[in-house]
Amino acid sequence: MLKLLRSLEVKGLKKLFITRKLPDEIVNPLKEKFDVQMWHSEEIQMTYEELKAEAKDAHALWTMLSDKVDRELMESLPNLKVVSNLAVGYNNIDVEAAKERGIVVTNTPGVLTETTADLTFALLLATARRVTEAERDLRDGKWKSWTPMGLTGMDVFGATIGIVGMGRIGEAVARRANGFDMKVLYHNRTRKIEAEEEFGFSYVELDTLLQESDFVVLLTPLTPETRGLIGERELGLMKETAAIINVARGGIIDEKALYEALTTDKIWAAGLDVFEVEPVPMDHPLLTLPNVTVLPHIGSASIRTRMAMMQLNAQAIEAVLEGQEPENRVV
Repeated sequence: MLKLLRSLEVKGLKKLFITRKLPDEIVNPLKEKFDVQMWHSEEIQMTYEELKAEAKDAHALWTMLSDKVDRELMESLPNLKVVSNLAVGYNNIDVEAAKERGIVVTNTPGVLTETTADLTFALLLATARRVTEAERDLRDGKWKSWTPMGLTGMDVFGATIGIVGMGRIGEAVARRANGFDMKVLYHNRTRKIEAEEEFGFSYVELDTLLQESDFVVLLTPLTPETRGLIGERELGLMKETAAIINVARGGIIDEKALYEALTTDKIWAAGLDVFEVEPVPMDHPLLTLPNVTVLPHIGSASIRTRMAMMQLNAQAIEAVLEGQEPENRVV
């Protein structure tokens, strides 16, 4: 009888579907108000067809950046009112289709700024000083003695950093660069005059940034305008001693052109937290190069930050399903 009553009760609730297994402390409060269904695994991603089938009655969809939410999916979910994405970026969601259908889309800006900036600078340092390459050599028993030029890298202190995409994370990375006495160049759709005056950042055109920077750091969103932004021509403008760091989205760099530039010594190194296809295939040519430092898309991966991101998603879902205006609305 209790099960029957619970079943009837749930039937009257709005339905939320979560595409990955999330912590109980985040999800349980939502279960008090909504019929919450959640994918069984944190590690295993749902297929597109599984998502379409499992979420067919959902009023709310809580997605990860790896979930494709396109027009076809939205059309298959007639009750859908909100898509809340566990990321700042939302290039995995067709926002125009959502807007046409009156579906609210939200993201998680702000709370991951400093955490992602930390990771960006860590990747820059690791690339410059060949940290992961040195660790592999030690673990593989290749460290036989100290050598005068063994595993020598590039200095970060006093170098020039060029930041492409001076949003919140870009500014946070630039502030860290000031601590290393770096010259900070940036390129952005709009100039940040206040930041220039306060911190001494310098706005330049993209070509100038590429030509003058020792470290080019990509932090721009992936949009139709930025897809393939860094290709053969752009890499050819960089110094032979320069490194490129990407903590934005993989599609911003032409990966074939990057491989060519790295193998022909047109640039010195790359540090990549993101790839065009994720998870990156193990036979990807870039993974064969010792001068490429790679990470599995962990820009915002601190415990405190991920929990804060989830709280933003949960609050946005609750707001929309209760007829209120959510924060961090994209459309």
